[in-house]
Amino acid sequence: MKNPKKSANAEKQKRFREKQKSLGKKMVRGYVTPAAMENYKEIVAKTGWTDSDVLSNSLRITFAAYKNGQIRLLNQWLTEQDQKKRALIVKQAKEAESSGSEGNDSPKE
Repeated sequence: MKNPKKSANAEKQKRFREKQKSLGKKMVRGYVTPAAMENYKEIVAKTGWTDSDVLSNSLRITFAAYKNGQIRLLNQWLTEQDQKKRALIVKQAKEAESSGSEGNDSPKE
């Protein structure tokens, strides 16, 4: 015998998906990079947007940049930001390494 709770939940989910589809919405799924996830968290914290809002607005903003010939500029900015983050991480690692080795200067017995 089927569990009535599971069946009811599946029906509820099915109705929700059908309603969204009838409203012209499409489910989009994918995986994001750690850098993109950081951006996502900051956007949600500052705007209070839902997952759907973030994705919809991101696509619309990207499309607007494309239509206005700004994609190259946006990609360049993203590349520069990634390089700055990598340089900062390397700098912090070197500083941590040098501060960690300073305490190991005592002579060995």
